[in-house]
Amino acid sequence: MENIALVIEDDQDLASIFTDALVAAGYQVETIRDGAIAQERLKEANPEIVILDMHLPNVEGGKLLEQIRADERLKKVRVILATADALLGEYYEKKADLVLVKPISFSQLRDLTARYRRK
Repeated sequence: MENIALVIEDDQDLASIFTDALVAAGYQVETIRDGAIAQERLKEANPEIVILDMHLPNVEGGKLLEQIRADERLKKVRVILATADALLGEYYEKKADLVLVKPISFSQLRDLTARYRRK
């Protein structure tokens, strides 16, 4: 089984850090920097894990999280929210598998996502 991860993050530097951490944890990673593109990609992708920024251009992360949770095909996807807004993270924490408040370190994300990887 392939270990596929989506990084949905508009900040290029953070997207690179998240991608590198997931690759180091053994995932094949696709990075998406726009909410509307992510919304379309989620209709066909079958990732094991999604790192989701809450503040994205065109479609916000909360709407994408709702889309993931409403899709029967994606019910087992692990969603890690990445946000600088602790209150927003609290609001969505019951719908996510994990909420990380930015800044997030490379090693923190690598180690956490490695635990989720399917064997």
